[in-house]
Amino acid sequence: MKKWKIPAIIGGVLLLLVMMIAGSYNGMVSSRESVNTAWSKVESQYQRRSDLIPNLVNTVKGAANFEQETLTKVIEARSKVTQIKVDANNPEDIARFQQAQGQVSSSLSRLLAVAENYPQLKATENFKDLQSQLEGTENRITVARNDFNDAARSYNTKIKSFPANLLAGMFGFKERPYFEADADAKKAPSVNFGTSTKQEN
Repeated sequence: MKKWKIPAIIGGVLLLLVMMIAGSYNGMVSSRESVNTAWSKVESQYQRRSDLIPNLVNTVKGAANFEQETLTKVIEARSKVTQIKVDANNPEDIARFQQAQGQVSSSLSRLLAVAENYPQLKATENFKDLQSQLEGTENRITVARNDFNDAARSYNTKIKSFPANLLAGMFGFKERPYFEADADAKKAPSVNFGTSTKQEN
């Protein structure tokens, strides 16, 4: 074998190795960005729901003798969730965020169920519009959560697969947590009376 062939072979192998490393790294970066984008959409939809609550509360306050305790629970749940700072890389933060959002969902479900006893309130255009917006938002929250879980699952699979798993720890790519399909998450708050919806399977 000619002397120049050995360096050429070594150079070719090194070039191939560099290309594999670069490809794996870029793939992990792209996958991580997909997770971050999906998380931003989750936060955006939950924020949209949070922004609807003050208008809903003010509308319901106009109904005579409406249960004050029900309103208070909605207000308190919203206040609690807005104070939570979430690191989407931290499983405990995600769990705490999910629990707080679940409390908001439960309190909203209770408020809307109680509103069934107030025909005049239900007949107002403002209430019907808010109810419709909440229904749409709950559906978008479900979609956003599922999309986030899909993105996180794809990312986690990628960083555990060869050859990316050899580089993940070296470059700080860590496993991302999911939203858990717990008892509360399986039941989305029904804001369209007479129907029921489900969240993650």
